[in-house]
Amino acid sequence: MAVVISGKTVAEKLRAEIKSDTEKLKQKGVTPGLAVVLIGEDYGSKIYVRNKKTACEEVGFHSEQYDLPETATEQEVFALIDMLNEKPDIHGILIQSPFPKHIDPEKVNNRINPLKDVDVFHPMNVGKVMLGNYDFLPCTPAGVMELLKHENIEVEGKNCVVIGRSNIVGKPMFHLLLQKNGTVTVCHSKTKNIEEITKKADILVAAVGIAGFITVDMVKPGAVVIDVGMNRNAEGKVTGDVDYNAVEPIAGYITPVPGGVGPMTITMLLKNTYQSALKTI
Repeated sequence: MAVVISGKTVAEKLRAEIKSDTEKLKQKGVTPGLAVVLIGEDYGSKIYVRNKKTACEEVGFHSEQYDLPETATEQEVFALIDMLNEKPDIHGILIQSPFPKHIDPEKVNNRINPLKDVDVFHPMNVGKVMLGNYDFLPCTPAGVMELLKHENIEVEGKNCVVIGRSNIVGKPMFHLLLQKNGTVTVCHSKTKNIEEITKKADILVAAVGIAGFITVDMVKPGAVVIDVGMNRNAEGKVTGDVDYNAVEPIAGYITPVPGGVGPMTITMLLKNTYQSALKTI
């Protein structure tokens, strides 16, 4: 039976630390501020934004929410970003995805001041992560690394396999594991004989976005299995990329969905916003 890694528990511990640090920062006259921009009426996005606002309140941050209609033009979005870039009480800017089809995500990400890019999508910050000389780390991959650290799981010298090559999780996950001296392989939709590769993984990170993609015959007994997936099955239940019930009995460590990586993502967003505020002193 695997050790179940509770992201909820680790997130609560880290948020308590952030709250304590924030109280000290406030005594120096700085309150970390996060601005979240929502474009359109996407139901899931509204929930995420609400969760981020609640998290900010929990740790004592100042938060602002800006709602733009689905019909908002790129120029209107840019104008709002430009205003937030100049706003001294805002240290982090997050534009909630997905965007309406007529809004170019790359242009939006490029518009945000890199020092306020707490989601780490600006090319300058992406490059800094690759070089290992960064101001902030991408939230979800950083959350994964915190979970490994909390469980005292050594990355150095381990065979690490990341499934998925997205800019949000897969690619930065590769770099963070590599920086900890893991031997890292990235698998994707064009990878052949994927089971042969995953079966050798000491640490397996699934970030492919397909419910139950990782089956028990793809996992090495005793492996650390980190499930980044967040999917809904036919019954509407939230499920991960890993067939949890089948894999859990043979894994060494495993993260559940929900309650694993998910709580860590917003926590690392808070950490980045705090770090940004700290730089203004």
